[in-house]
Amino acid sequence: MAIPYSVLDLATVGEGHTSAQALRDSIELAKRTEELGYHRYWVAEHHNMPGVASSAPAVLIAHLASATSSIRVGSGGVMLPNHAPLVVAEQFGMLEALHPGRIDLGLGRAPGTDPRTAHALRRSPQPLSADDFPEQLSELIAYFRGEAEGIAAVPAAGNQPPIWLLGSSGYSAQLSGMLGLPFAFAHHFSAQNTLPALALYRQNFRPSAVLDKPYAMVAAGVICADTDEQAAYIAGPGALSFLKLRSGRPGLISTPEEAAAYPYTDVERLIVEDRLSSQIVGSPSTVERGIEKLLSETEADELMITTMVHSATDRLHSYELVAGLRA
Repeated sequence: MAIPYSVLDLATVGEGHTSAQALRDSIELAKRTEELGYHRYWVAEHHNMPGVASSAPAVLIAHLASATSSIRVGSGGVMLPNHAPLVVAEQFGMLEALHPGRIDLGLGRAPGTDPRTAHALRRSPQPLSADDFPEQLSELIAYFRGEAEGIAAVPAAGNQPPIWLLGSSGYSAQLSGMLGLPFAFAHHFSAQNTLPALALYRQNFRPSAVLDKPYAMVAAGVICADTDEQAAYIAGPGALSFLKLRSGRPGLISTPEEAAAYPYTDVERLIVEDRLSSQIVGSPSTVERGIEKLLSETEADELMITTMVHSATDRLHSYELVAGLRA
């Protein structure tokens, strides 16, 4: 049986575009991918990145859910160290109350930004760290269950959406397994850890009221175009964006022309090539083979696709081509 395909969106901002346009493009993409049969549409939390407009997932999810009718909408994810668990419970309890049965709460334990911005988000001399994640998670769940002593989290209590743990290493994989929660792995930027993390998740899994067996989703970078050459060309900006982020120079997503003309050093070219090697880029037949290989290796229960390109038109066309592979 074919597994579900889903969407991970960062509301990327390309050169010559604005954040407002990027958010409008995300709404249109959500509507179209719903029509194409994608199962869920998640948005990621990032901060202090000019090329990423999805800094407030709960707000964007509200708009996406209102613009669609059946596709599940959620966070991929909310970075819990950035927020008071009570606030997250209230926000996502409200989303679940407004759109019952359609909201997902994916949680990450990293700040999704640089240390200075993480400090600004928490406004605390000692901001919570990733090591505090299990305690934060327990507090969050208690609000949803109405078990927080002396605090009524309205409308969170009784409106808990499915909780997922997200990860790019083994920590969240083990914790997710021990708690019997679904797990989503970020293959698109940590491909070397994919198989070890999934193995840890499955080895540590304990049945729960949520799941009786493991459920693993893999998020992969997929760029599909009419030809291999066109796909490689439009994939250039995403790889260049990764290079700039890694070197502390985050910016808008460049055009394919700018990416092709960029004066890469030998070391930078190796970084870009390594980045592209973990993605699935090509014509429909090439992408189909790549997806089949990834799913065979990971035995994933669901595939989440993220497509970082400059043009909203190219991004939409990629999702349409991938959906066509399942027709």
